[in-house]
Amino acid sequence: MKILILGSGGREHAIGKKLLEDNQSIHLYFYPGNGGTSLIGKNIENHHTVLELGFFAKKNTIDITIVGSEIFLLEGVVDIFNNFGLKIIGPHYLAAKLEGNRIFAKSFMKKYGIRTPKYDIFYCYEKAINFLKKYTNSIAIKTNGIAAGKGVILAHNQNDARKALKNIMIKKKFGKSGNQIIIEEFLQGKEASIISLFNGKDIIPFLSAKDYKKIEENEKGLNTGGMGTIVPNPYMTNSVWIDFKKNILEPTLKGLIIEKLTFFGFLYFGLMITHNKVYLLEYNTRIGDPEAQTLFPLMKSNFLNIIQSSFQHKSISIDWEKLCSCCVVLSSKGYPEKYESGKIITGLNSLKEPFYIAGAKKEQEKWITSSGRVLNIVGIGKTLQEARKEAYDKAKKIQFENLYFRKDIGL
Repeated sequence: MKILILGSGGREHAIGKKLLEDNQSIHLYFYPGNGGTSLIGKNIENHHTVLELGFFAKKNTIDITIVGSEIFLLEGVVDIFNNFGLKIIGPHYLAAKLEGNRIFAKSFMKKYGIRTPKYDIFYCYEKAINFLKKYTNSIAIKTNGIAAGKGVILAHNQNDARKALKNIMIKKKFGKSGNQIIIEEFLQGKEASIISLFNGKDIIPFLSAKDYKKIEENEKGLNTGGMGTIVPNPYMTNSVWIDFKKNILEPTLKGLIIEKLTFFGFLYFGLMITHNKVYLLEYNTRIGDPEAQTLFPLMKSNFLNIIQSSFQHKSISIDWEKLCSCCVVLSSKGYPEKYESGKIITGLNSLKEPFYIAGAKKEQEKWITSSGRVLNIVGIGKTLQEARKEAYDKAKKIQFENLYFRKDIGL
């Protein structure tokens, strides 16, 4: 069997490793991939449009394509592959708008009574500024487009809010993503990530995860693509799960079916748990990164069998290890803004599994950094404390110039 995985980060390396662990005879292809994926499969060379990827998959008789990165989803890759008669895991273009267009997603939530923070939409900078004058509480300012996971700014005072609006709407820090914005009430609580599989009929949740999005410890500083994760999330208690299923998951499923937004793929619920309720902050229509790297080491079930069951309309159940995992992201200092690449990495060849390459490549038998997020180091244990200790013990073995990672993942 031939499987193509679209994306270039640690998530794609994790998907490939899990598939290969369960099915050693499969052949993996990655586009564009990274240094880690080249060790377990074949990276497709040269730049390809999504249409060219469709031709590649057809010509090379790819059996299943898995979309890791949202970039491909928002370019309509699923629609193109479906037109070619190819099997692909991911939402069609309209369903992908649940992630790619926050205003579309908020309208969907409102229509189907899905609990979400109060919000206002602005297309004009002046109107947004005027709105701020009468708003004294902390707020979340969000670009309408996803902006590589960095288009959410928390503002706790008027100055921060004005600066954020100017950067987004006037200076176009996030490009067209900031042409329209959402100003949302700020909720105090604990975040949770629930990745799930959607087979067009049912939504099957994975284990709960907690993602650490900010670059600095204690959740301060700029938003990133994720600096670490723990599984399971200690704040997802039984009562929170019940509330989530009743007020978020079930109405989401109802809305997807009524609106004909059904697909075979993944649905990510970004949640905020307050003292008595759970709220939906956002949808993603793919597996989260670095949540995937923390979840797959705990998945006992054969991942390929799960995917095939979706296509065959079979019922799906997923077995998990009764353990905890902790992922620490090792990054280049300066990420998520300016950073230097090309730094030699030492310690990687002696590192115990599980770990994943996110932004590194091999040149002349040496590993060097090639991106902002470089490595995902994962620890497994009977308790979160054990998993956390193992992850950080492993992280200490890695060295490269300008290495940076948070010290508080799982605290």
